[in-house]
Amino acid sequence: MARERLTRSSSNKMIAGVAGGMAEYFDLDPTLMRILWVVAGLMAWGIVAYVLCWIFVPREPAPE
Repeated sequence: MARERLTRSSSNKMIAGVAGGMAEYFDLDPTLMRILWVVAGLMAWGIVAYVLCWIFVPREPAPE
C-alpha cells in the first residue's frame, strides 16, 4: 500500500532515504527507484533534484 505523504525513509535508506521514501510512496521496488536516481544522476539535473529532495522532503517519523 502506498503512503499518503512523501517522506524520506528512515528504515530503507542508503544515503539520505530519498529513493527509499519515493519507492514507498509510489509503491515501487526500492532498487528500481535507486537505479532511476542513478540514471538521473548521470545528468546534471538528477544530482540537483536529489539534493533538493534531501533538503525539502521531510524525514519519516522514527518508529516508537
